Amino acid sequence: MILYLIRHTTPSIPKGTCYGQSDIEVAHTFAKEAATLAKCIPPLAFQVYCSPLKRCKLLAKKLFPNAPVQYISELMEINCGQWEMKLWNDIPKEELNTWMFDFVNCPFPNGESYIQFHERISKCFLNITSNPNHPLAIITHGGVIRSILCYVTQTPLQKSFEVFNIPYGCIIQLTLQNNQCNWKYCYNPQPATTL
Repeated sequence: MILYLIRHTTPSIPKGTCYGQSDIEVAHTFAKEAATLAKCIPPLAFQVYCSPLKRCKLLAKKLFPNAPVQYISELMEINCGQWEMKLWNDIPKEELNTWMFDFVNCPFPNGESYIQFHERISKCFLNITSNPNHPLAIITHGGVIRSILCYVTQTPLQKSFEVFNIPYGCIIQLTLQNNQCNWKYCYNPQPATTL
């Protein structure tokens, strides 16, 4: 089974903003970024799955204009709860430090923990890949792709940020066969540091 994991393009948001499930606009560079990504997608008959957030939906329509797209809420980014759309620098240091000390198990205030998020993504990924008839494409978020890669490679969640670099517009090809997984970058632009 061949599967393409595609992260959305650059969002229109100030640097240093904490965001996950906020439905933000894409940057003015969207058309140029999407055109670059389109050149990296092979002309196959894909089954396409997508986060319902705008920054992913727009890219799905651009990359797969003739394919039916299934929008799945479970493919949304992690829920940052009360910290959504706040600047990281404006979050009280004590709260932030508590979360950073154990970000895998400590949830965002009124949001998800990384382990809860990973369980949601793993279940969704298993459903999507249970009986594919065609190559798969998933247009989603950095955290989702990182979580999927942890799942298929059995990488500890604590190491996911150091092991997997998932910048905006990144495309990763997964090949799953006989319970083995190989992955490679098809397109890897400049590193990004935000969700």
